[in-house]
Amino acid sequence: MAYEFNLMRSLIYVGLAKEEYRPKLEHWLYYHHVPESISKFSPYVTKYAFYQAYPTPEEGDRFGARKMQLTEHYWLVNEHLPEMANNIFCEYMPMDVLRWQGCIPDVDSATVHDNSESGDAGRAAGGGDFPPFIFSFVPINWEEDFKGRERTMEDGPNFRWQFLIKYPEECGKEEGERWFHEEVVPFLTGSVRVNRVVSSKVIVNYGAPEAQFDRVVEVWFEGPEEWHELCVNLAKTHLTKPAWAQQDEFPFLKPQHNIASVFLGDRCTSDNLRQYKGYITLR
Repeated sequence: MAYEFNLMRSLIYVGLAKEEYRPKLEHWLYYHHVPESISKFSPYVTKYAFYQAYPTPEEGDRFGARKMQLTEHYWLVNEHLPEMANNIFCEYMPMDVLRWQGCIPDVDSATVHDNSESGDAGRAAGGGDFPPFIFSFVPINWEEDFKGRERTMEDGPNFRWQFLIKYPEECGKEEGERWFHEEVVPFLTGSVRVNRVVSSKVIVNYGAPEAQFDRVVEVWFEGPEEWHELCVNLAKTHLTKPAWAQQDEFPFLKPQHNIASVFLGDRCTSDNLRQYKGYITLR
């Protein structure tokens, strides 16, 4: 057996179909998923953290906002090699978890409640008209640094807009990369509202077949008002709609499918490997 030492970072964008499901999804995450995950991969994962999503800014939905959280891992090995296929126990991931995230139809039935799918099969759900389950692997460090490398925490807190983009078939990856570097990057870096811009290409996606994103980007603002002024208001006059556009206004990409976003702060909600102490309820 040959295990592959492969440093990677992974990003899971956790959606929320509606606020009614937030307590249910949070309960599954902290009561079931965190201890199961730690039991499984603590020997070869160095960081496992949750970042609670901030409220979605006005018009953020058309940027594919995922409203629950970002889940981040740092890996020492590639978990998806054949040598890693045999798990000692099945992950508890009822299909309701995908329903609460909006990846499958919101149907309350006995079939939906059955834990008939493994975690891996569940993560392969979604697609079509439904948002794909997003599990993207990227380099452990950012590949391209466009603006703000001198920034420190002493400069103040940051409103982080992280997003994944998938170039449309009508565009193609080469033209998509040209558009990103020649149109989007100058628009972002040229604004006084933007404090930081970094990006990397996605290495591989694990999840729904349609979730083959091409690039991850992170942009920092002072707050949601600055984001809205630039990405909604100023984009109308400063960015030209490309011929392959999937919507009329920036980001010109199909929400949830060709662009997915999370709006975050600086600190993680739970650094699970170090902080998780079980499901402790409020009295």
